[in-house]
Amino acid sequence: MKRTTTRLADGRELIYYDARDDAVRDALDRRPLPPAVSVSEVRHNPLLDEHVGYAAHRQGRTYHPPADQCPLCPTRGDSLSEIPAADYEVAVFENRFPSFGGGRGRCEVVCFTSDHDASFAGLTEEQAALVLHAWTDRSAELAAHPGVRQVYCFENRGAEIGVTLAHPHGQIYGYPFVTPFTERALRAAAAHKRRTGGNLYDELVAAERESGRRVVLETEEWTAFVPYAARWPYEVHLYPRRRVPDLPALDEAQRAGFPAVYLELLRRFDRIFGEGAGPTPYISGWHQAPFGIEDRGDFALHLELFTIRRSRDKLKFLAGSESGMGAFVSDVLPEAAADRLREVATGK
Repeated sequence: MKRTTTRLADGRELIYYDARDDAVRDALDRRPLPPAVSVSEVRHNPLLDEHVGYAAHRQGRTYHPPADQCPLCPTRGDSLSEIPAADYEVAVFENRFPSFGGGRGRCEVVCFTSDHDASFAGLTEEQAALVLHAWTDRSAELAAHPGVRQVYCFENRGAEIGVTLAHPHGQIYGYPFVTPFTERALRAAAAHKRRTGGNLYDELVAAERESGRRVVLETEEWTAFVPYAARWPYEVHLYPRRRVPDLPALDEAQRAGFPAVYLELLRRFDRIFGEGAGPTPYISGWHQAPFGIEDRGDFALHLELFTIRRSRDKLKFLAGSESGMGAFVSDVLPEAAADRLREVATGK
């Protein structure tokens, strides 16, 4: 695999990832862009002990452009985009409208393919492996960024989720703080270790594997299951069999086994609600250990995949209890969700 780093017209970094070592990426960004400036801000809420980011400049970001004006497609003739090359495999660049920046964090866009009409579920295993390589490389590099405490590689998919660009892509947030969900998980894991001496992540995964009731897919290297206390109508957590804290720590066998497992999960998600229901909207993201914490190796890297759709024509809205109090009430039992995700396995 080959990595080629260049700069866009406003100074932002652009990185191409290619499967072939002889790929040449020398196209220049011909747009007359002013220098990139970030005006984001982070504030701390002492009552909830959590951070909130403010990025008012994002109000002007690109919103549902026509397909022929997509900023994530390759540059073709006079149709200039964020990707100067006439074609690409995987491309990562600094977000033009970042949620965090200016030395306090970093936000990047990951284009999974140059094909505007594709989806991650439609990629080949080789293409998915290249995306995993990009996620891993970016996670390792952002670990050395002085303003980053935690790296989150994620994909928002579907208009129902709030996606404003239809091109298949994801994002990488280098948060300048440890996120609230991770803080809570770290506290729970630390308390469990003090009480029992064991690793909470290991025990949760072992219990799911032993029961098998909510396991939807299992290989020699990976286990996917609907968690016992899932928040979302259809939610799957994917763990490597051997605990590691982050993507760079995966071994070769784990990397080799990931594409087939993940693509199968995404394809099952698209079949949950039956033929004609359209692509299932989802959020998928890698939970990685923050930097600069004690016992970082106790954290378990895992991917969480979930949809806000609860039936063929209904969405799960975060209303009074969820938004106002952070207390989830779900419409689908985790066991029923697991049954459905097994029913729609490829070939059945």
